Amino acid sequence: MRTTRDPGTGIRAPGSGLWAKRCCAGSLLVGAALAVAALSAWETGASQVSPEQTFREATSLAQSGDYPAALTIYRELAAGGHESGSLYWNWAQVSRARGAVGEALWALLRGRELEPGDTATAREIESLRSALNLDPAELSPSALSGLGRLARRLHLALFATLLLLASLGAHVTARLARALRWPVAAAWLGFALGSVTATFVWLGSLAPPTAVVVRRDVALADAASPTASVLATMREGEAVPVLDVSGPYLHVQDSSGARGWVLVEDVRRLDQALPPAAPPRQ
Repeated sequence: MRTTRDPGTGIRAPGSGLWAKRCCAGSLLVGAALAVAALSAWETGASQVSPEQTFREATSLAQSGDYPAALTIYRELAAGGHESGSLYWNWAQVSRARGAVGEALWALLRGRELEPGDTATAREIESLRSALNLDPAELSPSALSGLGRLARRLHLALFATLLLLASLGAHVTARLARALRWPVAAAWLGFALGSVTATFVWLGSLAPPTAVVVRRDVALADAASPTASVLATMREGEAVPVLDVSGPYLHVQDSSGARGWVLVEDVRRLDQALPPAAPPRQ
């Protein structure tokens, strides 16, 4: 609200005179700058495509039959940290449509790592296992891996933490109210259950990383070298523990117990997302 000169004084009040005009002009300039900045930010935000929109674009490409383009987008999303069970489910369907059954199985197993309780994924894994004529043991090379998935599915880490915190609270209550007997029993019960649950979580974390063979007749070599001798061939879809890494090679153990080296492009790990695809060579 504009004001005028105060009665009986020579001092200009705010809202009048040259100072007010300059302030008004300055305010207009600042307002215009802010408006330009806001418009620029809005245009930048509008030009950026969200991961959900990108995912829908990949799905449309897959439905239209452009499988390579869809897989490229799925891989970029995963490498950018936008992983989900739905992404790997679609990845598996596209790979299976292309005839890459091993890659499809890997995608489903990776999705199961993220969402262990998805029953549809479990059924599809069983279907692909049968299609590849794999034994159930060939998808679970370590019992500890299954224990780790069970711990994540049941949120045992959170459960153990809550039990131990409840035990601590009961111990404090027992110290403050010595006449009560139930806090002591509750404290020890909570500690025992929390310790057992935490042990399951810890054992699951000891499972070695697992990788899945995504191609047919993958060579298992005796050294991490392109000139190494071939010890055996590995079956498509077989899950193998990763023992070591050396450049573009992984040291693995197949279902027969044989240990050797394979190229990382022939197997895909389940404990991490794929890196972005390398650009084509000129």
